Amino acid sequence: MIIAVDGPAASGKGTIARALARHYGLPHLDTGLLYRAVAMTVSDLHLDPTKEADAVAACGFDDSLLADPRLREDETGKLASVVSAHPLVRAALLQRQKRFANQPGGAILDGRDIGTVIAPDADAKLFVKASSQVRARRRHNELVKNGADVTFEQVLADIRARDERDSGRATAPLTQAADAAALDTSSLTIDAAVTRAIQFVDAQVATKTRS
Repeated sequence: MIIAVDGPAASGKGTIARALARHYGLPHLDTGLLYRAVAMTVSDLHLDPTKEADAVAACGFDDSLLADPRLREDETGKLASVVSAHPLVRAALLQRQKRFANQPGGAILDGRDIGTVIAPDADAKLFVKASSQVRARRRHNELVKNGADVTFEQVLADIRARDERDSGRATAPLTQAADAAALDTSSLTIDAAVTRAIQFVDAQVATKTRS
């Protein structure tokens, strides 16, 4: 079984995808980490993330880099949004994601283009969303908890800028797949969001089984 979980930054898609992985006993890939790994490699090599050739040169990273805690830093996330807009970067990482999705037994992937590009034939698709204000509040609380000196207004501006880059890029833009179930987490607790996600997945899988 392949489950595709898409959505914008701080929508809760990663938390939901990990919970689904535990519930269904499937391997999980946060595809955003791949782009964060490219971004961090670009930074470490002192390359220019706005230049496609520089970003592509950073795509050959080893899988062990995905465990580096620096990938979770907010600055890495900002750079990842920049490098992910390059078509050749997305092409370079495409097969790596498809191999993970199509492994025996299936998998769960979360990202921006899973249900539309990486696994368009997924057994279940979710599009997790929340208002920009709610997402900014979540991210701001997380950053402050980790000791960052940043205002809510700065985080909100960054969230909106990422949304614009992700939705406006020419290649594989962030968009809800036509057959994806929309899950708005703005007013939901984590447990409630996960419960609803499981209900959506079970319903989609049951429908495909009957057809």
